[in-house]
Amino acid sequence: MAGVGFRRWAQALSKGKGPGISGLLSGCRAASGVTKNTQLGPYPKTPEERAAAAKKYNMTVEDYEPYPDNGEGYGDYPKLPDRSQQERDPWYKWDHPDLRRNWGEPMHWDFDMYVRNRVDTSPSPVPWSSMCKQLFGFIGFMLFMFYVGEKMPSYQPIAPKQYPYNNLYLERGGDPEKQPEEVKNYEI
Repeated sequence: MAGVGFRRWAQALSKGKGPGISGLLSGCRAASGVTKNTQLGPYPKTPEERAAAAKKYNMTVEDYEPYPDNGEGYGDYPKLPDRSQQERDPWYKWDHPDLRRNWGEPMHWDFDMYVRNRVDTSPSPVPWSSMCKQLFGFIGFMLFMFYVGEKMPSYQPIAPKQYPYNNLYLERGGDPEKQPEEVKNYEI
């Protein structure tokens, strides 16, 4: 059956009749893309539509909650919690361990934002109040030390700079006719 259609198309193309390249392109479809059963449906308004949408996304009716119908085009897609994959159990036997997800599981609408190398939404091991106390304590201590350093400066004692040739007597504009006084440089 498919051979007959191709043969007819090839004959029409060789005779210069028929659609030509446009016929070829219209008969092709992309190998990728969403299938009919995974396309977004309309926003579910009745409990029956809600149950059908939950079944479509492999979810229970209790867990299924669609995005609000505010004109952004989410349709019946489920509103999943904003949790990163970093939060998921690393020891569980995932179908796709790198993404920590199973086959047939619905993906978050902003899936690319919640992958493991992006946002980590896991709870912090240190409470926020404790982090603030440590930060402001550190800033306060550094300001106090800056104040103390300004009021009581501490410098290493240094001797005046030593130069060769009688402290560069001639280079500094000394009289060449006069003998310069001896400069005694001490080494430590």
